[in-house]
Amino acid sequence: MKRLRQTGQIPAILYGHGEGGVMLSVCERDLNKAIDTGSHIVDLVGDTKESALIKDVQWDAFGIKVLHVDLTRVDATEAVEVTIPIELKGDPVGTHHGGTVNFHQHEITIFCPANVLPDKIDLKVSDLDVDQSITAGDIPLPPGAKIAEAPETPIVSCSVVVEKAAADSEESGASEPEVIGGKKDEEESS
Repeated sequence: MKRLRQTGQIPAILYGHGEGGVMLSVCERDLNKAIDTGSHIVDLVGDTKESALIKDVQWDAFGIKVLHVDLTRVDATEAVEVTIPIELKGDPVGTHHGGTVNFHQHEITIFCPANVLPDKIDLKVSDLDVDQSITAGDIPLPPGAKIAEAPETPIVSCSVVVEKAAADSEESGASEPEVIGGKKDEEESS
């Protein structure tokens, strides 16, 4: 395995669809490009010519180099379960009214046909105002896709931040802190 990695190849296994597992080696450069762009489906060429879903990636201890990859066979129209990153698009209206955007969930799990599987989901937030939120059920999905999460799961919201410490001190008034270890303690020890 170590010698294989030194030649720019990454060990992989392809399985699924009731067929036996096939040991493969994939080009490190091509695999890194697919991972960096967020691709989930790869087309294999060489001895094995199939479409496959990147199921699992094993990284080195520093999370820099790929050590091994698991691939599963997929049909173009087959629904697969994948976790997709969410990218916010736009300038929320609420930020101009004193609000702060809270990004609760940066990715979402969906069931989607492999041929329309997106690399990421662009979520338009420009209409998001103070005290509003966008839930998982509000996310636009590709045709035939279904969300695996509960529809009421909050994804992003806009709220006004109230400074609690400042509000508490105004209500209670300024007070002197108690000094611990002052003269009284010195007198008791003598």
